[in-house]
Amino acid sequence: MKVLFVGDVVGGIGRRALAALMPGLRERHCPDFVVVNGENAAGGVGITERTALDIFDSGADVITLGNHAYRHTEVYEFLDRDERVVRPANYPKGSPGKGVTVVERAGMALGVVNLSGTIFVEAARSPFAEVDAALAELRGRATHVLVDMHAEATSEKVAMGWHVDGRVTACLGTHTHVPTADARVLPGGTAYCTDVGMTGPRGGVIGVKREQALSRFLTMTNVRFTTSGEDPWLNAVLVEAGLDGHATAIEQILEPAPR
Repeated sequence: MKVLFVGDVVGGIGRRALAALMPGLRERHCPDFVVVNGENAAGGVGITERTALDIFDSGADVITLGNHAYRHTEVYEFLDRDERVVRPANYPKGSPGKGVTVVERAGMALGVVNLSGTIFVEAARSPFAEVDAALAELRGRATHVLVDMHAEATSEKVAMGWHVDGRVTACLGTHTHVPTADARVLPGGTAYCTDVGMTGPRGGVIGVKREQALSRFLTMTNVRFTTSGEDPWLNAVLVEAGLDGHATAIEQILEPAPR
């Protein structure tokens, strides 16, 4: 079984990069499932129904979110309605959407769990207790499980990898938009990467126009950020796993979008 996981899609430029590169990725890697983090897909912050459907049209089976899941209030009803989109499971239980889903194909069932860290970002409950509850919920429903750990602190993501090692197929970090060089299969058989990176403009500062980010840092004034349009790349990982649900390999994919 192969799962392609695509890092945070940023704005329209990220969605276009995803659409342009996905056919080639499918041809070369033949993934059984595609999971995409889309929490910055709508203008660089949050997601809407339209931008989610764009990502599904590009070939995603599941969309994960993060700390900007609720930025656009008009998406709330869609989050409740479409089970292919998951927001952090450790958000309040009564909030829009759900944190766990299962997609099936050719006798395989992939469970996807979305979590939020608690260091420098907000969540209602510990992601560590929440993932234990999510795995109990998925028992008997999924042959493989992927966890998107959307968190700021690398320590929290690394700790989560060790916490779920041997219990999930992959634990993959998102949120900081910069790919880390630690993709590996942990001893228990869980594919891990602290941050997959972003699918968006590498010519900016984690997705925004660099002159705006520099102005904010240099002046400490309130600067309105807009999405950069320079040098779009796709950042992803490909996870391979056996029938037992344990990963056998993880490969980073860092690819420029066509000009």
